[in-house]
Amino acid sequence: MIEELTRRYLHAVDRALPGYVRALYVVGSAALGAWQPGASDVDTVILTSRAATRDDLAQLARIHAGMPRSPHFDGVYLEPALARSWPADGRAVPFVVDGEFRTDAPCGELTPVLWLTLRRHGIPVRGPAAELGVRVDPEQLRRYNLDNLRGYWQPGVATFPADLAGVAPDTPMDGGLVSWFVLGPARLHRTLAHGDIISKAAAGEHLAGLFPEYAHLARRAVGWRAGEAERFTAADLLAAVHSVNAVADDAWRRFGD
Repeated sequence: MIEELTRRYLHAVDRALPGYVRALYVVGSAALGAWQPGASDVDTVILTSRAATRDDLAQLARIHAGMPRSPHFDGVYLEPALARSWPADGRAVPFVVDGEFRTDAPCGELTPVLWLTLRRHGIPVRGPAAELGVRVDPEQLRRYNLDNLRGYWQPGVATFPADLAGVAPDTPMDGGLVSWFVLGPARLHRTLAHGDIISKAAAGEHLAGLFPEYAHLARRAVGWRAGEAERFTAADLLAAVHSVNAVADDAWRRFGD
């Protein structure tokens, strides 16, 4: 599926904009050996030969609108100047998220984590497999992960305890929501601890080792992502909230200022 999507995209873009895409690398779960059919998207970094013109952007919008809706073919476009500086400031560049092509919004994918993934694990579909000169500043990487834990993950679960106060503990909850909060923060904690990038499945192992009280929930979250028939409840979602805060607080205690 990954090969089919990248081949389809390259065929379309080469026909519409010859010479525009000079390199394409697969990142994300596929690069980490953890791609899950039905759960994972195809994430890419696309290096171009020039800055995009208005006509280029119109052609790219048409191409991405014609790509399959599942799995999404997502990616970040970098013109030559940006492919030398590897920005991690979330600036506005052409990008695709959940299959939607955007040009007019900050790109939240431009992070030190993306460049670390590209440098260590990126799969070349077009372009050299050799070192691209990707630079990742360790302090920037540390600060990004800490701020993301405190600024995204903890606020993301802040209202759940109140929301669940009147809900029966055995009320069914969405497995994707529970798994997202169980596994996401643990990935960032692992990067802070070891400077590497791991899959969501490996994040479950990291969480289990870090906080054994969440080991069973972590295994179930990993199983759900792998297609197992796991059932999650309001009690599980509340446990996920506690795990987010435990991981974030531990990370700040160990690796914060």
